[in-house]
Amino acid sequence: MPPEGRFPRKETPKARDERILQLFESLDTQHKGYLDKDALQEGFHRLNHPLEHAVGITNEVIALVDQNGDGLIQFEEFKVFVEKTEQHLWALFAAIDKDKNGKLDKAEVEAALETSGLSVPPSKLEQFFDSMDRDNDGTISFEDWRDFLLFIPVDNISIRVAYRYFCDSVPLTSEGDVVLGDDTLAGIGYFISGGIAGAVSRTATAPFDRLKVYLIAHTGNVVTDGVKNSAAAAVAVTKDVKVGSVVRSRSPLLDAIKTIWRHGGITNFFVGNGLNVLKIFPESSIKFGSFEASKRILARLEGKSVNEMSGISSFLAGGIAGTVSQFAVYPVDTLKFRVQCEAEFSNLRGSSLLKNTAKNMWRSGGLAAYYKGLALGLGGIFPFAALDLGTFEAMKRAYIRTRSKQLGVEEDDVKLGNFLVLTMGAISGSVGASVVYPINVLRTRLQTQGTAAHPQTYTGMTDVLQKTIKLEGYRGLFRGLIPNLAKVAPSVSISYLVYENCKTLMGL
Repeated sequence: MPPEGRFPRKETPKARDERILQLFESLDTQHKGYLDKDALQEGFHRLNHPLEHAVGITNEVIALVDQNGDGLIQFEEFKVFVEKTEQHLWALFAAIDKDKNGKLDKAEVEAALETSGLSVPPSKLEQFFDSMDRDNDGTISFEDWRDFLLFIPVDNISIRVAYRYFCDSVPLTSEGDVVLGDDTLAGIGYFISGGIAGAVSRTATAPFDRLKVYLIAHTGNVVTDGVKNSAAAAVAVTKDVKVGSVVRSRSPLLDAIKTIWRHGGITNFFVGNGLNVLKIFPESSIKFGSFEASKRILARLEGKSVNEMSGISSFLAGGIAGTVSQFAVYPVDTLKFRVQCEAEFSNLRGSSLLKNTAKNMWRSGGLAAYYKGLALGLGGIFPFAALDLGTFEAMKRAYIRTRSKQLGVEEDDVKLGNFLVLTMGAISGSVGASVVYPINVLRTRLQTQGTAAHPQTYTGMTDVLQKTIKLEGYRGLFRGLIPNLAKVAPSVSISYLVYENCKTLMGL
């Protein structure tokens, strides 16, 4: 502890020990002689402490105070923590108290925030100041400062950390009333940011998606009596080569571009994009929102903060997020694929084509028709999302940690440049897409079976796998991979870029 007299009022070691013991006993409402998560949370509620609404931060407090790793806070551990933290808090308080009168006014707090690089809106500054000014006298005493920030779960306290701690623990309305927890409010922002990111990136890369679906569906159609649609038969034209009973093109990608263009020009490359956006906004919203929520849950299970959680948990959170989002929008996904496959063989366009396709799907199989290939879809999306989100998160965290050490600043102060985000997104998306691409091919063929572009039908996962290998070899499992990667790399890059910037704009 600092020498006597350094605090605004003198306190003997005995008086200090008694005060700390009294605080410990106030938190130990069940009189166990130690504090666990439930006891600490109940104690905060009893003291009307801001942390009564912040369960996640409470877990971080226990992890910081618990020196022997038993998950409990003994009094001696508590005492060491309080004495050390009070020393840091006094040093920060004294640095902000420019006129050295032993109290902080609003101007001093505002100046300290600005010096740290934070531009805080007046309403938020008011809330931050008032939350510590318990007696409403327009100043903050050291006791007010100490009581509010004592359990801040970090080793190095700064005004920036104090303000972010306030934002995490005391979300208030402009009238000063406690409302939804910060995790809830932040969660809404993550969902909105994710939705915007998905819509922008998917529209920007819609032509690549159109080509991918075309190439997957057009297997080099088997020429049989079952293919009676003349337009479908015309797909195999002059430059094709017949191998057995299968017609294959020497240049399927070029033929796909020519055919799509011939049936509608540039707008035909955006067929299904309205459905894409309708699907991707909630899907991307759910994916990113679920990812952030899963990270927090898994971090709490580990007893760590989100920034300290294990890499395995990051990948697992990504897989969970992908699975949840895929299941939620799967019917729209199926309808989109079938609309794209019917577009070149139908005179209908726009909403008419959409309605007609939806009706035909319902007549052919009811609700089940919208979930064709669901098992494969979920089986493929888990590893893809785990690799995509997990790889991006791992690269981002590794960069932030490295740069914070190089620059000698806090990790929160390290910013990722837009080009770096684009690069990381391209790498993470390409890795995930390549690994699970065969599953994507089989799922898409199950979803589009029986359409004009893909007349083949299958009895299930095993059947589509066997027929694909038999007719096209193992290379058929990677049909359309090049345009898919050409779509995935920029799509994921743009998605992460928009998402990270939206989070910054929303202060997340």
